[in-house]
Amino acid sequence: MEHTIQFQPSYSVLELHLEPDEEVVAEAGAMVWMSDNLELTTSARGGALAGLKRAVLTGESFFQNTFKAQGAPGLLGLAPGQPGDIVAHDLNDDELLLEKGAYLASTPGIFTDSDFQGLRGLFNEGLFVLRVSGTGTLYFNGYGDIEEVEVDGSYIVDNGHAVAWEPTLEYELT
Repeated sequence: MEHTIQFQPSYSVLELHLEPDEEVVAEAGAMVWMSDNLELTTSARGGALAGLKRAVLTGESFFQNTFKAQGAPGLLGLAPGQPGDIVAHDLNDDELLLEKGAYLASTPGIFTDSDFQGLRGLFNEGLFVLRVSGTGTLYFNGYGDIEEVEVDGSYIVDNGHAVAWEPTLEYELT
């Protein structure tokens, strides 16, 4: 699957080129355009409990859409609900934590679940974040431009401005 991210960073759109029988999972309501040979299925991916946890605890949709190219290559355009940047991030049997509402799409080998952050979760303006794990490509978004910061030592960020971080990141509220 090839992708391009257009119109960055303000009104980004993710365009995916799917080969026959290739599929991608996307947040409900993210589809902007698609070729007519894409098959769309909607489900509470992971079951009703997983969908409920996603919706109530992390601000994501209860339902997720799966798009699959049928018989020929397909084209799919996805956009987040708020204006801002989109990042493609490859996972290789590892994890990433996302702020509420940041998940846009992923390849089928990526799984989402809520993660309780306790009072430390105030770092991200909530007690729960989205834990994304597996192997494949994750597409996430944030309001405005997204800049990757390599933390070596201490670094101060205002709460609510972290979009994604590795679970091994140690942080504290000050």
